[in-house]
Amino acid sequence: MVYLALLLTLMSLAFWVYVLFDVIGSDAERIRLLPKPAWAVIVLLLPKIGAIAWFLLGRPPREPAVNGPVGPPSPFPEYEHPGRARAATPEEDEEFLRRCRERAEEQRRRAREFQEREERERRERERREQGSDRRERDGDEDPTGPSV
Repeated sequence: MVYLALLLTLMSLAFWVYVLFDVIGSDAERIRLLPKPAWAVIVLLLPKIGAIAWFLLGRPPREPAVNGPVGPPSPFPEYEHPGRARAATPEEDEEFLRRCRERAEEQRRRAREFQEREERERRERERREQGSDRRERDGDEDPTGPSV
């Protein structure tokens, strides 16, 4: 019995918090019967009765969901945005494509330069490591003689 009372209390609290956020998040012009601050005070001071009254009397009517196209989603959703930029003339389209090609060539050039720089640095490291290995092998014997 205690668990049932605890469950009902938690559900009541969750409902009250939901209604409070619903009042705060609702559009003030669409709320029915009373102004938005009045509904917030009612819900805060009378949690159960205020929450039920909000749902019955004050909550703005919800707009029906807009029916979208039926079927599988487009493989290119970026083309589905209304008002997306489109070329008005073939010349604008050609200009856009030319800029895309230039940008791609610039990116390829930078990538080649980066790879060449990385390759040069790798070869330099290998030369330095080989030089230090030779010096270590040549310097194994102490020229001053054995230490006592």
